[in-house]
Amino acid sequence: MSFRWVYSEPERGDSIRYMAENLSIPNEIARLLVNRDITSYEKAKKFFRPESESLHDPFLMKDMDKASVRLSEAIRNHEKVVIYGDYDVDGTTATSIMYLFLKGFGLDVEYYIPHRFKEGYGINPDGIRFAIEKGASLIVSVDCGITAVEEALYAREQGIDLIICDHHTVGDQIPDAVAVLDPKRPDCSYPFDGLSGAGVGFKLIQGTVHKLGLAPAVSNQYLDLVAISIASDIVPITDENRILMRRGLKLINTEPRIGIKALLEKIKITPGSVNTSTIVFSIGPRINAAGRMGDATTAVELMIATDEQSAKRYASELESVNIRRRDTDSETMTQAMEMLEADFNVEELSSMVLHHPDWHLGVIGIVASRLVDIYYRPTIMLSTVEGKIKGSARSIKGFNIYDALKQCDDLLEQFGGHEFAAGLTMSEENLSEFRSRIDKIAYSMLSNSDFLPELEIDTELDLQNLDMKFWKLLNQFEPFGPGNLRPIFVSKDICIEGVPAIVGNGHLKIKVRQGESAIIDAIGFNMHEYLPKIRNCEENRVDIAYVLEENIWNGKRSIQMRIKDIHVEENVVAG
Repeated sequence: MSFRWVYSEPERGDSIRYMAENLSIPNEIARLLVNRDITSYEKAKKFFRPESESLHDPFLMKDMDKASVRLSEAIRNHEKVVIYGDYDVDGTTATSIMYLFLKGFGLDVEYYIPHRFKEGYGINPDGIRFAIEKGASLIVSVDCGITAVEEALYAREQGIDLIICDHHTVGDQIPDAVAVLDPKRPDCSYPFDGLSGAGVGFKLIQGTVHKLGLAPAVSNQYLDLVAISIASDIVPITDENRILMRRGLKLINTEPRIGIKALLEKIKITPGSVNTSTIVFSIGPRINAAGRMGDATTAVELMIATDEQSAKRYASELESVNIRRRDTDSETMTQAMEMLEADFNVEELSSMVLHHPDWHLGVIGIVASRLVDIYYRPTIMLSTVEGKIKGSARSIKGFNIYDALKQCDDLLEQFGGHEFAAGLTMSEENLSEFRSRIDKIAYSMLSNSDFLPELEIDTELDLQNLDMKFWKLLNQFEPFGPGNLRPIFVSKDICIEGVPAIVGNGHLKIKVRQGESAIIDAIGFNMHEYLPKIRNCEENRVDIAYVLEENIWNGKRSIQMRIKDIHVEENVVAG
């Protein structure tokens, strides 16, 4: 897929010059800082050297005093507590963190993760009945509960206290619980609302540690799992998330807990080399696989493991589940592509609604995202479960899929989500009308230019300026993620050295040089279709959009381009 390049260069040349001169950094690095609104020495210091002292006081969060007092009472009185979590990475890490914290005081703790397909997301009566059967006096929900109005009432009627820790959007009514922690509450003055579910749970631990009179550092032992939740849940890695992420990555790389170490060994990743991308593409998907395929308890058991033998067993189980998930994912992707080729003319569609009664609910969201990457159209993947059609929707810039579903609410039994992703349920007889209406809505809102995706370019880079000083400075921008994405550079008039090759499963591999620069390796994943363009380009010269990353091969480290797009002829849009 070719992109329209849009430069996000700020019109603040004075700020760029100021930062370059006062910090003694290259103009390109100064431009990256100004793009992030870092325009002073103090802001740069806070960005490059975030300190734990900059973490916000947990008691700024609404209901934190009530929550930490109640949890402290449970600890002092050795009450039976049930942790109620969710089946994704954020939910399982949050569950593990709270479980380990309470278990450390010798409490009798249980956890409950709802089955993805049998129960679905959120607190339900079955989970509350589980707590009753276990004799619990307190439920602490993590990464869920903010909309559990009826369930909170049911728990209260059964004589069980409920503390809710959530980070999702608040509904029309706040549940009637002992405490409801959610930085997105309209009446909450907490200064940062971008915490993950595990992050909110961590703030409760901080508050409880304070109430118990313990050293603040007691809570830091869980930051490795907080970091995994932050990276995997795609929350902004800004403000205190940046601090938590850096501290957590350091813990994973220097003192990984038994379960995480076992998983790293299983997938052949060396502690010390873990970064945000490692979590997003290697650790997170394996933890998530358990919940996607139905039962997330294996993921929790891995993270709370206390001995090496059981940790290795759970790591092996997760890898097996992930392989099964990948196979299901691949099969579904193949079927979807064949369906599009046989039954649809994508060029005439403004949206894609695909249905197969046997598709696995745990993977159709992933496949929908990949189809969006290929065809750049709003995509809805649907399956049939017990006579109902259920599915996942993914969208593109300029088309709010949640709002589109609201315009079809008369055809839907249930839906929820946000601008770019949503879930839905409908009766089988409504499928045809739903497909037609969604496409009409998309057609009315999107123009031809909307179907050509944009690639936001941070700045142009002369490869002759790419040296170790530049690389070390760029590394200090880590951890990357939403709010601080890995910079995308453009280098023009690039000379391709040698013969381009296709390696692995359709990956383009080339060597490039610009002027008198050193020769640099470049790889474009799944970009085999670019090979004819490169071979036919004039004098082997192209413009390349890319990110820079470190490649480790046979123990040797080198800087590598990961190609995002290639333009044989200049075709950019200033923006």
